[in-house]
Amino acid sequence: MKLEELKSPPGANKRVKRVGRGTGSGHGKTSTRGHKGQKARSGGGIRPGFEGGQMPLQRRLPKRGFTNIFKKEYAIVNVRDLNSFDDGSEINPEVLLNAGLINSIKDGVKILGDGELDKKLTVRAHKISGQAEEKITARGGRVEVI
Repeated sequence: MKLEELKSPPGANKRVKRVGRGTGSGHGKTSTRGHKGQKARSGGGIRPGFEGGQMPLQRRLPKRGFTNIFKKEYAIVNVRDLNSFDDGSEINPEVLLNAGLINSIKDGVKILGDGELDKKLTVRAHKISGQAEEKITARGGRVEVI
């Protein structure tokens, strides 16, 4: 099979229903909208969630809690992920970003203590958990909070 021989399977390409093209088409005059009424008018229709004047569900249900707009979101890196770096190297948020261990720096980088560390590293991050700090210093490395 060649690229130019590819084609859609039968029934995959359905023609668009053209309405309002005369009475002979079967979809003329009212164009499948019926006679009068809100849905027959141009621009007519109701918004999502409208229940005919009844108090809508999203307003009937109780509201709980709140969203803290000042919440900080940290990019998380575990200690085991730092084993991919060379022994004695300095690790900072930019290095982690370039290595692909984090997608974005967000409000900062936090190092967590999951896993084991085999190398001596200098780690610079915005936040570091106590367990992570112990594991890094136990290998002879240094920890700096930015």
